Amino acid sequence: MKHFGGKVLFLDRSDINTDEIIPAKYLTEISKEALKPHMLEDLKLDGFDPDSSEVREARVIVSRGNFGCGSSREHAPWVFEVNDINVVIASSFARIFRQNMFNCGMLAIELSESDISSLFDHKAAEASIAFDFGGSRLTISSAKGSRTYDYRISEFDRALVEAGGWVGFADAKY
Repeated sequence: MKHFGGKVLFLDRSDINTDEIIPAKYLTEISKEALKPHMLEDLKLDGFDPDSSEVREARVIVSRGNFGCGSSREHAPWVFEVNDINVVIASSFARIFRQNMFNCGMLAIELSESDISSLFDHKAAEASIAFDFGGSRLTISSAKGSRTYDYRISEFDRALVEAGGWVGFADAKY
């Protein structure tokens, strides 16, 4: 199972699509490692710099609704994985992106819009998030304090994460 938790990258926008996560021109790369320097390079947000230390040090992304919309490419979760980001938290996900995250043994956690807004209260305070995977809880901590949230994932998705992804799950079951 992968490690979950660490510094948070806040992406304060809905509808972040897979082309913004990893531009289509890199889909011909034959290794995940080749994708690494191109994560979020086409994302347009005020003040956002894809080459910043904030992005390089992030281990968790917090965003708004419909995260990962666009094409069904697996490259979007792969570019996060190769950059040591194993969790995305949003109020909703594009269905295929969400399942691709779990298929890679990563977490796509949906929280209510009000909970997402309260996570964003920590944006300016260098936040980190810790996970109690077994208890289905996450705790955000920053100079503004800490708060714990419960989340739900299906038993199947939990099994995928515990196995490290679909390949590990299939190897163990079949």
